[in-house]
Amino acid sequence: MYRLGKSLSRILMTVLTLTVFGADQATKAVVRNRIPDRAVIPVVRGFFNLTSTQNSGAVFGLFSDSHVWWKTPLLIAISVALLTVVLYLVLRTQSLEWGTCVGLALVLGGALSNLFDRMRTGWVEDFLDFYFRNYHWATFNFADSAIVVGTCLIVVQVLFGE
Repeated sequence: MYRLGKSLSRILMTVLTLTVFGADQATKAVVRNRIPDRAVIPVVRGFFNLTSTQNSGAVFGLFSDSHVWWKTPLLIAISVALLTVVLYLVLRTQSLEWGTCVGLALVLGGALSNLFDRMRTGWVEDFLDFYFRNYHWATFNFADSAIVVGTCLIVVQVLFGE
């Protein structure tokens, strides 16, 4: 595997993190401005819709039905703690495999964007609705996709890297 030096990996991670953050914020803004709440816009019939939902819970809508006052502060605190740990590990590492570098940047960008939304509004805009027949996957957003892809890259690197 190709190992990136400290300065190159930091530059790549910063650019990719900011790109994911910006792309996620831009797509959410388009959805908020163009799709009414709970509207469903078929993109690929029988497979994919665009919709507008506000997720006040955790990943994939977990705990979104809970109405306890401390849910949002707890989710913010957990996000800040996890981001702090990831940033600490990144800053302490001298060099990173390219897959780990890209994976961490995707996770950071997605997590920062969702954290930004949660701190600003108390919820996260979800709008990607994939389904097959009557089974709908949990509605998600670009940041969630980046987090999942980034995590998969890191797992692959850990399992199959040098």
